[in-house]
Amino acid sequence: MNDTRVTLALKGREIILLGTAHVSRESIEEVRRVLQEEQPDMVCVELDEGRYKAISEKDTWETLDLAKVFKEGKGFLLIANLVLAGFQRRMGAELGVKPGEEMKTAIDTALALGVPYTLCDREVQLTLRRAWARCGWWSKGKLLASLILSAFSSEKMSETEIENLKKRNELEGMMTELADYLPEVKETLIDERDQYLAAKIWTSTPAKKQVAVVGAGHLPGLKAHLEKLAAGTASPDVSALEQIPAASGMGKIIPWALPVFLGLCIILGCLKAGPGTSLAMILKWVLLNGSLAALGALIALGHPLSILISFIGAPIGTISPFISVGFFSGLTEVSVRKPRVSDTQTIADDVLTLKGIYRNRITKALLVFFLSSFGGALGNILSIPSLAGFLLR
Repeated sequence: MNDTRVTLALKGREIILLGTAHVSRESIEEVRRVLQEEQPDMVCVELDEGRYKAISEKDTWETLDLAKVFKEGKGFLLIANLVLAGFQRRMGAELGVKPGEEMKTAIDTALALGVPYTLCDREVQLTLRRAWARCGWWSKGKLLASLILSAFSSEKMSETEIENLKKRNELEGMMTELADYLPEVKETLIDERDQYLAAKIWTSTPAKKQVAVVGAGHLPGLKAHLEKLAAGTASPDVSALEQIPAASGMGKIIPWALPVFLGLCIILGCLKAGPGTSLAMILKWVLLNGSLAALGALIALGHPLSILISFIGAPIGTISPFISVGFFSGLTEVSVRKPRVSDTQTIADDVLTLKGIYRNRITKALLVFFLSSFGGALGNILSIPSLAGFLLR
C-alpha cells in the first residue's frame, strides 16, 4: 500500500481508505480525483454533525449561548475546541487551505456524483470530555499547557511538512511521541476513534464499494479493526465509547478535599488559639483566593464588575464542588458585555492572534473565565502553607 491509500477486500466488499492531512491542498485534489475515478456506492467521512455544520455553515457561532456554556460547566471544553480549531486554521491560513476542506470536498463530490455519504466520526465534544475524564490531574495540567502553548506558538509549517504528515514513518513518530507524553489522550483521540470509525464504516449501509476519507493517522488502526470486524473477532457495538467514564475514587474525593482542609484548619485554629485566629485564617484565605482570581480577570481585561465578582465568587466556587471559580466571572462578563454579531463573524480569525482574542467579546469572556479560574486555583495552592503556618505558631 502507499502512504495515503489502503484498499481492503472484505466479505465481498471493497473498502478504500483514503488518508488525508486536514490542511493539505494536495489532499483536497486527491479526494476529488479518487471519488471521480472509483465511483463508489458509499462515501464515509471522518466528521460528526457538529464539525460538518461548523465547516459548512457560516452562522454557527451566531447560535452560541455563551451564558448556557458557563452554566453547564462546559467553558474549558469550548476553550479546547477553539484552541484546536485555531491551531489548524493558522496552519491552513499559511497555505491558503481551510481546515477540514478535504472532508467537505468529499461530501460535495459525493453529492455531485449522486453517491450517498455518511458521517462516521464520534461527536467532538464527547471525545474531548472522554479525554479529559480519563486524564489524571498531572495529565490534565500537561494537556492544558500543551493547548495554551499551541495557541500562541509562532511556529510555521511548510506545505512540504504538511504533506509529510501523511507518511507512515512521520505519523508513527508523532503517535509514539503523543503516547509517551499523554497516553490517555492518545488512546482517546486516536485508538478509540480508530475503533469507532471502523465500526461506523463497517455498519453503514451495505455497499459493494466504499471510500472512507479519514485523517492519515487513522489508516493503520482502521485497517486492523476492519479486518477484525470482517473476521468476526471484534464487535461493531461501540456504545461504550459514547459514554463518559465515571470519576475515579480519587477524582470524587479531590473536589471535597480543599473545603474539608479549610474547615479543619479553621476548627483547629479556633481550638488552639481562639476565634481570632480562625477569623485571621479565613481572611488570609479569602484575600489570597479572591485577589488572585480578580487579578486573573484583570489580566484578561475583564469588565470592572467581572473583576469584582471574581474576588467575591472565588471563595464560593472553592468551597462548592459543584460550581467552578470561573463560573461567576465568565457569566458576569458575557452579561455586561454581550457578544456582538461581529464577534460571531470574526471569531475564526480572532483566535489566531492575542489581539484578536482580547478584541472579540466571546473569546474575552472565555479568557476571563479561564484566567480567573487559574488565579483562584493558584490562590488556593498558596493558601495551604499559609494556613498551616497559623497552626504551627
